[in-house]
Amino acid sequence: MDEDELAADFEEHRSRLLAVAARVLGSRADAEDAVQETWLRLAGHDRDEIENLGGWLTRVVGRICIDMLRRRTSRGETTLDDWSLAEPVVTEDVEGPEDAAELADSLGLALLVVLESLRPEERLAFVLHDMFAVPFAEVATIVGTTTDASKMLASRARRKVQGTPRPNGELRQRRAVVDAFLAAARGGDFDALLALLDPDVTWHRHTPRGHTVRIGANEVLAAVRRGDPDRLEARRVSVNGEPGILVWGPSGRPVSLMLCTVADGRFVDIVSIIDPVRLATMDLPARTAGA
Repeated sequence: MDEDELAADFEEHRSRLLAVAARVLGSRADAEDAVQETWLRLAGHDRDEIENLGGWLTRVVGRICIDMLRRRTSRGETTLDDWSLAEPVVTEDVEGPEDAAELADSLGLALLVVLESLRPEERLAFVLHDMFAVPFAEVATIVGTTTDASKMLASRARRKVQGTPRPNGELRQRRAVVDAFLAAARGGDFDALLALLDPDVTWHRHTPRGHTVRIGANEVLAAVRRGDPDRLEARRVSVNGEPGILVWGPSGRPVSLMLCTVADGRFVDIVSIIDPVRLATMDLPARTAGA
């Protein structure tokens, strides 16, 4: 087979490989790098040794993705470091017939936030099996484990992902949880706040100094304790179709935007932008609703 024929065969699989890599890595740019590396490995491999090209390419791109995830983990990096790929859309949070459409649009970022909390092996097993129907026996080969172990990896990931917001009629409950959180923060009711936070809540903070990740309800509670409710104004808003929180300082300028992932009546993930320069570039609701 000459190079043109090989390239043509590869192109037939490119879109699927790109979709797999993008879901696993959460970054279009990284996914394109992974697919390009897959092509280079195919070009240097003996084509006669490949019985099923689609399966072979999936294995290769999967292994490349997991290597990239492991390198990210060792360096403490996440795809959420670059929000330019998923700039949040912030509007007033009011009920209306457009709720389902807004929620559908928000699934990409919400799922990415949850996927970032998974270990590389869990993330790959879940994406390959649950999103692309790759059999567990094949997942096991890619991840480098047994079939039963790959099932367990996907199961653990699935339990976490089940908390991802989806258009299932529960938007009112999630709004109520965010409202209860705001009321407890204003009233200094820290017991009520603690009850609204999952013990293992993940908190991504984007500040002028970069991105940090904190785990645990006490981390969030400590930040609320440091705030001054008499000098700050906070209101529920819609962030990518999901209930979030926008906070203004004494000057009237936004000081914090929070994307809140709520499951089973508790905050399980929070993504906060606390960068005044970044906030200043966003189209945000006015301090007083309707102003």
